[in-house]
This record gives sequence, C-alpha cells and structure tokens, in this order.
Amino acid sequence: MGELLRGVQSRGRAVEWFGRLRVWDTEHNSGVLIYLLLADRRVEIVADRGIHSKVGTAAWEAICGEMQREFARGQFERGVVLGVRAISDLLAARFPPSGKGANELPDKPVVL
Repeated sequence: MGELLRGVQSRGRAVEWFGRLRVWDTEHNSGVLIYLLLADRRVEIVADRGIHSKVGTAAWEAICGEMQREFARGQFERGVVLGVRAISDLLAARFPPSGKGANELPDKPVVL
C-alpha cells in the first residue's frame, strides 16, 4: 500500500515484485511475471531477458491488452486464462519442455 501512496506506477511495482519474488532466477532467464493491479485496473507483464529477447515488447503488450479488454467486460477469469495460455505458448515455443521435471518457479498466484 505504501507504493500506491508514494505514487509508484504499476510498471515500477511489477518490476519490484519481479525481483522480490526472484522470477529472474531461472536457468535460461525465462521467468515471466503477470502483475494485476486491481486498484488501477492495470496488467503488467515483466519478462526476464532470456524470453524477452526472443519475444519482444509488442507480444507482451498484445497479451496485456487482450487481458485488459476481457477485464473491462467483467470476464476476469477468462482474461487471466487467456493471458496465462498465451504466455505459456510463447515459453513452450522458445524454450521447449526438456522433460527434466517441474517448473523452476511456483505457478501459484501471490496475492499482495
């Protein structure tokens, strides 16, 4: 709540939590954080350099836009599912599963 009162923008908060949650700490620098700021009705996607260099800003912005359009329609679950699927597809295409085991990061949402 302190960040909101200090005027920190949603992108800054997303980047801060990307670091705090150690999303960057993956073998191939392929971590992705979806940050939903309900108070501002914003969606931010922060991607580590390994995946961002292969995907680019336009893809992340398109996914955020799609999610926000669904949220504007009141379709919150659908918006989240569409976003997660789109990101999963990008990751699978650029970093095919190796069969080595589980994800390096937890998939469980973190509510702040």
